[in-house]
Formats: sequence, C-alpha cells, structure tokens
Amino acid sequence: MITAFVERKFPCDLDRRIEDIRPAYKFDSSARGSVPEAVIAFLESDDYEHAIRLAISLGGDADTLASISGAIAGAFYGVPSPIVREAEQRLPDMLQDVVSRFEANFLRKS
Repeated sequence: MITAFVERKFPCDLDRRIEDIRPAYKFDSSARGSVPEAVIAFLESDDYEHAIRLAISLGGDADTLASISGAIAGAFYGVPSPIVREAEQRLPDMLQDVVSRFEANFLRKS
C-alpha cells in the first residue's frame, strides 16, 4: 500500500530488492539516485536499526541513504531508547540543553 502510493506520486521504481541494488549501486547524491533506494531499505526493514544498516550496506552516499531511511524508520518504528540515550550522551552540554528545551516546548509527553 505504501509502495503503490509513493510510486503514484513520484516517478520511481520501488519494486526492487536491496540485494539486487547493492552490486551495481554507485555514489549518487541526487534525489532520484538516492531516495528510492533509501525508501526500499526502509520497506525491507524489520526495525529502526535494520533500516539504517540496509541503507548503509548499499555504499555510495551511505550517510545520505542512512539519514533518509532512518528518518522514515524513526517515524514508523520509533527510535529505540538505547540509541537515543547514546546519542544524547555524545552531545555537548550546549546541544543537550537545546534538545531538552525543544522537547519541553514541542513534544507531547505520552
């Protein structure tokens, strides 16, 4: 259902598999050359980390692919607490403060 919607809205082929894309994939930072592959990584994933690992496994512009796939996966699966905690610990104090203030002002507490 997601695949059909995206393919109707945007001219891309999501009917491919990561294992088929990987051997010939080259660095391509264009939207047309990276977004479909990142979406496919998400569609084949089982969880947040799996989506990112699949995207990175393609090589090429791996950080862009992982960012796109991770953003979709984060919205769909949520970001696991251990990953959130680790990321927060790596932030300088000033940025931790920015994140805290943002969350206090804009995120609903469940």
